[in-house]
Amino acid sequence: MTATLTNIYAPYLMNVDEIIEEAPGIRTLKLMFQDEEAGKSFAFKAGQFGLYSVFGAGECTFCIASGATRKGYIECSFQKVGRVTNALRDVELGDTVGFRGPYGNHFPLDEKVKGHNVVFIGMGIGLAPVRSVIWTCLDERDQYEDVTIIYGARSAELMVYKRELAEWAKMPGVKFVKTVDPGGNPPGWDGEVGFVPTIVEKAAPSPKDAFAILCGPPIGIKFTLPVLLKLGFDPERIYTTLENRMKCGIGKCGRCNVGGKYVCKEGPVFTAAELKALPAEY
Repeated sequence: MTATLTNIYAPYLMNVDEIIEEAPGIRTLKLMFQDEEAGKSFAFKAGQFGLYSVFGAGECTFCIASGATRKGYIECSFQKVGRVTNALRDVELGDTVGFRGPYGNHFPLDEKVKGHNVVFIGMGIGLAPVRSVIWTCLDERDQYEDVTIIYGARSAELMVYKRELAEWAKMPGVKFVKTVDPGGNPPGWDGEVGFVPTIVEKAAPSPKDAFAILCGPPIGIKFTLPVLLKLGFDPERIYTTLENRMKCGIGKCGRCNVGGKYVCKEGPVFTAAELKALPAEY
C-alpha cells in the first residue's frame, strides 16, 4: 500500500537498496519505492523532510538528503541517538522500512536563488539537508552563478559524505572549503582548522548577488548567522532549517511549536529575518 491523500498516515513502503557508513554512529540509507509507479510520480523540493519508520519500533523525523533532481529513490542520513534510529541502524539490504512525506516548506531555489551566487554552509551531520540543495543545484549547474561550499565537523573522522566532499572539491566553478575543530585534524590533514564561524569569516564569501544556505547544530547556526550578517549578507537571503524542531510532520501534535510558528507546517526552512522574530529557544 502506498500513501494517498485519503490517508496522511499511510507510509510508502521502501526497500533498503544501499547502506553507507558515513562516520562512527552515522549512516546513509538509499531507499527505493516498492511501488515503481509511486517512485516515478514522487516529487519533493530540497529542504523538505519525512518520517521514517521501522515497523515495531516507531517513526523518526529528518530531512530527505538526496537531490530533488534525482528520481525513483530517496536518501536519508541519521545518527544513532534513540530507539528508532537504533532500529534503523540495524536494518539490512533488502529490508522494508516506511516513509511518510514530503512535509514542510523548502529552500526557494526556483523562486529566488536560481540565477544568483549561492553559499552553502554545513556543520556535522547538518550537512544532510544542505546536501540535498547542493546536489539539486549542481545537477542544474548552468542555472546558478558562483557556488561556494563550506563544511566543518568536530574531526576528520566525523565528516560525512567523504566521497562527495572530494568530488565537490574538484568541480570546476565550485569553491570548496573544509575544516575541523581545533584538535580534530589528523596527520596529513589538507583542510582548515577552526570552528565553522571562524572559517566562514576567513573565507569571506561575497554577499554580492548571493544567497546563503546553512544548517548544523543550533549552537553552530547561532554563531554563524552573525558572521554572515557581518559580511554583508541580507537577512532575507540567508536560509536555514530548524530540523531539530520537526515532530509529527503535519502540525497535529503541537510539539514543533516555537513562538507563533509550527515548524512542521510553516518550516522547517526560515530566513535569518524570520528567525529574529522567534523566541531564542529555537
